[in-house]
Amino acid sequence: MDDLRRRFSTSLIIAGIVAAAIVTMVLDRRAVERGGRDLPAWLGAVMDVAAPVQKLVAVPFETVRGTFSRYVALVDTQAENVRLHAQVDELEEANLQLREALVASGRLQHIALMREQYEVPMLPAELVGVDTSPWFQSVLLDRGRDRGVRSGMPVISEQGLVGLVTATSTRSAKATLMIDRQTAIDGVVQRSRARGIVRGEGSDELSFEFVARGSDVQKDDQVITSGLDGVYPKGLLIGTIDSVSDAGSHLLRTASIRPAVDFRRLEQVFVMLQRGPTMELLYSTSVGDEFSEEDAEERAP
Repeated sequence: MDDLRRRFSTSLIIAGIVAAAIVTMVLDRRAVERGGRDLPAWLGAVMDVAAPVQKLVAVPFETVRGTFSRYVALVDTQAENVRLHAQVDELEEANLQLREALVASGRLQHIALMREQYEVPMLPAELVGVDTSPWFQSVLLDRGRDRGVRSGMPVISEQGLVGLVTATSTRSAKATLMIDRQTAIDGVVQRSRARGIVRGEGSDELSFEFVARGSDVQKDDQVITSGLDGVYPKGLLIGTIDSVSDAGSHLLRTASIRPAVDFRRLEQVFVMLQRGPTMELLYSTSVGDEFSEEDAEERAP
C-alpha cells in the first residue's frame, strides 16, 4: 500500500512539473506576442533558485569543453609549428643553394676573364684530400689523365696561383702548393718590375729574394709570375708584400709575401691544361707523370 502511494505521489509530482512547464511555455509565448511580461513572484523565486543550480551543474561541462577546445587548439598549433619549421628548413636550404650559386657565378666570371687573358683551356677540379705530412704541402684533386691533366700543369683559383700538378693517375692528380718548401717561382713586382725568386716556407707565408741594389720593393706591392721560369704563365697573382728586410750590406734582400690564395679555405681550383716550355721539355724526356691508384686512395681523407 505504501509502495502504491509513493508511486502515485511521484506521478502527481511529475504531472505537476509537466503542467507547470506547459503553462509557463504558453505564458511565455503570449508574452512574446505582447512584447514581454513580468514573471509571477513564485516563478521568479523558482528562477532565482534554479539559476545558481544550473550554473553549478554547467561548470564541469564548461570545464571539459574548454579543456577539449584548448587541446584541439594545441594540436593545431603543434601541427602549424611543424609545418612552419619545414618551411623554414626549405627556405634555409634554398638560401644556401642561392649563396653557393652566387659564389660559383663569381668564380666563373673570374675564370672567364682569366681564360680570355691567358687563352689557355682550364679544367675545374675539387680538392678531395690533403697531404698530412709536415714536410710537404700538397693536395689531391678529383681530375686525372682521363680529363687531360698532366704533371707540370699550373693550378690556379679565382684568387691567384695555387701550385703545380706533380703527379697524376687515371682519375686523380696531386698538386704541390706554392707554399711547399721545394717551390721556387720567378716573380716580379707589378709596380716596379723588380724581379726575384719566390720560395715556399711550408707555412702561410712566402719569401721573395731579390737583388738589393736597384730594386724597388715596398710593403703592399703585388707580386706576380714573370713567366721567365718556363713553368707558370706570366701575370698570375702570387701575393702581396707584407714586409721587407733592411738593406744592410748584403747582395740579396728578402721580403715576406702574403699569398693571394687562402689555402685553409681552398675548395675548388682550376688546372691550366697547358705546360710551360720548361715542364714540357722535362716531362717529354722523363717518366714520373704517374702514380698508382693505391697511392691516390692512401692520400684521400
